[in-house]
Amino acid sequence: MNKQLGHFLSLIIIFVWLSGWLGACDRTKSESTNLTQDPFIQVYFNHNQSQTSQYTDPYRQINRFGDNLEALVIKEINSAQNSIDIAVQELRLPNIAQALAKKYRQGVKIRVIIDNNYSRSLDELDSSTINKLSEQKRLRYQELFTLVDANKNGSLSATEINKKDALRILHNTGIPVIDDTADGSKGSGLMHHKLIIIDQKKVITGSANFTLSGMHGDFSNLETRGNVNHLLLISNQELANIFTEEFNLMWGDGLDGNQDSKFGLDKPVRSPQLIAFGDNLVTVQFSPTSSTQNWQNTTNGLIGKTLQNAHSSIDLALFVFSEQKLADILQNTQQKNVKIRGLFDAGFAFRYYSEALDLLGVSRSYRCKYEEGNNPWQTPLQTVGIPSLPRGDKLHHKFAIVDDNTVITGSQNWSTTANHNNDETVLIIQNPLVAAHFQQEFDRLYAKANLGLPQNLSAKLKSEQTKCQ
Repeated sequence: MNKQLGHFLSLIIIFVWLSGWLGACDRTKSESTNLTQDPFIQVYFNHNQSQTSQYTDPYRQINRFGDNLEALVIKEINSAQNSIDIAVQELRLPNIAQALAKKYRQGVKIRVIIDNNYSRSLDELDSSTINKLSEQKRLRYQELFTLVDANKNGSLSATEINKKDALRILHNTGIPVIDDTADGSKGSGLMHHKLIIIDQKKVITGSANFTLSGMHGDFSNLETRGNVNHLLLISNQELANIFTEEFNLMWGDGLDGNQDSKFGLDKPVRSPQLIAFGDNLVTVQFSPTSSTQNWQNTTNGLIGKTLQNAHSSIDLALFVFSEQKLADILQNTQQKNVKIRGLFDAGFAFRYYSEALDLLGVSRSYRCKYEEGNNPWQTPLQTVGIPSLPRGDKLHHKFAIVDDNTVITGSQNWSTTANHNNDETVLIIQNPLVAAHFQQEFDRLYAKANLGLPQNLSAKLKSEQTKCQ
C-alpha cells in the first residue's frame, strides 16, 4: 500500500512539474524575451510585449506595452550638441516639436524636411482646402484637430495651435523647414524618409512617422496602440555622414529660394555603400532610381540580391508588397527549399496588385484585367497571412529577416513606386543579434496571425472570376 501511495505521489509530482514546464514554454512563446542590444545598433518596437517595455502614452494617458518611440527620439534630440537634421514624411507630435524648439533656442543648428502633403500647420488649412483632401488625409487632419482642440469646443484658438500644432511650434521658433517642392516641382512621389541625424554621429531611422498613429495610437480611438512600427538607433559617424550627404542633396540651400534642392529623380544615381563597425556589416542605399537604369542597381534590386542569398529561411513583415520581380525571386528561393513566411497589412494584402496573392497561389483581376507578369505560385505557401491587431492599427513594418542573420529594413515599401519615385532608405544589416530582435517581433506577430486566404475573399474571387468569364 505504501509503495502504491509513493508511486501515486511521484506521478503527481511529475505531472505538476511537467505542467509548470509546459506553462513556462507557453509563456516563452507569448512573452518577449529581454534581448541585449548591440552597442552600435539598437532596435525598438512600439508593440513590444516585453515586461520591461511599458510606458504611459503622453497624449492619451494610457498605460501600455511597447517601446516609447517618441521618448527615444526626444532623448536623442536632447543629447544634441551641434546639429539635428530631420527628414520625415509627417511630423505631428508636439512633444518632439517642443524638444526641437528648446534645442534651437540653445544654439543647436536644426534643419527639417517634410513631405509637401503634410507640410502645412492647421492655421494654413482653410475649409475649402480640407474638403479637397483625400479621405485618408481628411481623417489625419481630424485626428490632429482633435489633439490640438484642448478644450474640446470644436474650434481651434491661436493659443491651442501655438501649443500643440507641431509645425506651428517649429515655425514660431524660427526652425527652417522645407518640403519636396523646394526644387521648384510639385513634389517628388513621396518624401518618405523617416530619419534623424544627431551631430553627424548618430542616426535614427526605420518605419515610423512622427505622428500619433505612427507611434502611440489614434487620439480618438483609445483601442489603438499605433501602427506597428520600429525605429533603429545607429551610432556610427561614417554611416551618419552617408545619411547627411543624402539630406544635403534634398536640402540644397534651404530657404534661400534658389531651388537647388534635389528630390526624387533629380538626385544623382547612388550605388549601395557598405560599411563595417563592431559586429555589424551595413549596406545603405537611397531611392529613387530611374526605371531606365538596370533594375539590379536599384534599391529593390539590392533587396532582391539579399533575398537570393538566402539558404534556409526568409520571414517578411511588410506594409505593401507589390513588386513582381521580388515575388519571382522569392519563388526561386522557395524552389531551393528556403522556408518562407509572410505577414502583410490587411489593408493591402489582398488587393489585386498585392504579391501576397502570388505567394498564396491566387490571382485577382481589376476590371477583369490581370497585371502584366502576374505569377501565382504553383506551390502556394500556407505560411502567409495578416496579423491580428487592434482595430484601426496597421502593420507598417518594411522588414525581412534572412537566415536568422540578415535584416532588410528602412522606410521603403516593396513597390515599384518606392523604387522609382519616392525618396526612401533601404538598409541591409548583417548581425545575428540585431536579427534576433526583428525575429522576436516577427514571431510575436506570427503567433496570432490569420494565415491563408480568408473564406469571404475566396468566395469573392470565385464570383469575380465567374463574372469576368
